[in-house]
Amino acid sequence: MDDIMRPSSGASGLGLASVFPPGLQAIYGECRRLYQDQPNPLQVTAIVKYWLGGPDPLDYISMYRNLGCPAQEIQEHWHYVSFGLSDLYGDNRVHEFTGPDGPSGFGFELTFRLKREPDETAPPTWPAELMQGLARYVFQSENTFCSGDHISWHSPLDNSESRIQHMLLTEDPQLQPVQTPFGLVTFLQIVGVCTEELQAAQQWNGQGVLDLLRSVHMAGGPWLITDMRRGETIFDIDPHLQERVDKGIESEGSNLSGVSAKCAWDDLSHPPEDEDDSRSICIGSQPRRLSDKDTEQIREALRRGLELNGKAVLPPISSQRQNHDRPQQSVGHLQKQQYSRSRKNSLESESSTAIVPHELVRTRQLESVHLKFNQESGTLLPLCLRGRLLHGRHFTYKSITGDTAITFVSMGVEGAFATEEHPYAAHGPWLQVLLTEELVEQMLDDLQDLTAREEPILPKEYSWPDKKLKISILPDGAFDSPLQ
Repeated sequence: MDDIMRPSSGASGLGLASVFPPGLQAIYGECRRLYQDQPNPLQVTAIVKYWLGGPDPLDYISMYRNLGCPAQEIQEHWHYVSFGLSDLYGDNRVHEFTGPDGPSGFGFELTFRLKREPDETAPPTWPAELMQGLARYVFQSENTFCSGDHISWHSPLDNSESRIQHMLLTEDPQLQPVQTPFGLVTFLQIVGVCTEELQAAQQWNGQGVLDLLRSVHMAGGPWLITDMRRGETIFDIDPHLQERVDKGIESEGSNLSGVSAKCAWDDLSHPPEDEDDSRSICIGSQPRRLSDKDTEQIREALRRGLELNGKAVLPPISSQRQNHDRPQQSVGHLQKQQYSRSRKNSLESESSTAIVPHELVRTRQLESVHLKFNQESGTLLPLCLRGRLLHGRHFTYKSITGDTAITFVSMGVEGAFATEEHPYAAHGPWLQVLLTEELVEQMLDDLQDLTAREEPILPKEYSWPDKKLKISILPDGAFDSPLQ
């Protein structure tokens, strides 16, 4: 990225205030409010702008020196702010102009707070590359982020040997939402975390773990400042914090409602009779695609909460979407390249009540199914069972390579097309698997080795013959085919 981006001063990068595009001026004004002494911050600037065919969606990333707050033991750090995920220009060159009432562009900009090392006189530029990578996916997929989300990165954020290899997202503690002529912009802060902290966010919820990080000075403190040299997790620093996570999981379950994943499923009931009734996912056969409406329903199950009147609810497949006020639930991001929240759905007007006709895909009851996951997806199965189904909720794996989706549902979930009489049901490539509490407990016993520290030897197979259910954990390469 260094060959296509260069540092520049704020004056040369943004020009005079009188010629600022209004969206850019609104964000820069909020930064000026916070950093009155730094009117021309060092910036990383895309040489060829995205709207001129360049590869990097963020036009600018400003880098400020933040002195922290010694009274609160908040350490000095570098503060990075992106420009480009929101609508800066209002002329449709990047984002569709939708007026001032909704979100501007994707509705947010990214920020990042990095601990300043004593010998540093200028901010490192690698966070700008990290932010460009996240923004690139948002633009390519039109999926957005929300506070409490987590990103499994599986690599030190600065390409060093650091234990900080994943991210959580939260509201920036200092930058306030700004209203622009092109809509509202909020600021989402990237927080670097260790693997153990990411797993706690998956098993419980992101906001709970963020609160724990705020309580530990060495792990971020109130402003959640990332220290790439941090060698201890919050659970190493304060072992009692693990008890808080365990109690949270036990009492609340997991707030993670679904993940993007490498997954597939086969109908073992019978061979396909014809093309229209083919198995949803077979190596060597083209899976049928869901209609836009059905894809929307799966995304809705991932994006929206599940709690309505105290009961978990799956959106019905063939009726219009419901727009009840439900608590937002976290959507995990299993792969670097894939996330699970759609800007299209997020921006859809609640006043649009027309039922859109779509091709009805016949729901099929299956006698026997074979579920396939890669190792990373498989390690979340105990979380799915213990943290979700035992609390009357559901959990969805959405394939990153196609339309395939696997939703596990408990007896308490309303709106599912899988029933106790027919626990395996498919709607096109969307499979629902209904599990009784008794079967969940049995599966948890059998799947214990998935959470062991030792790397499992793959492929690995689990089977419950009396339930006609089989699960295989396969190497990543088994999912590389585009037909998966």
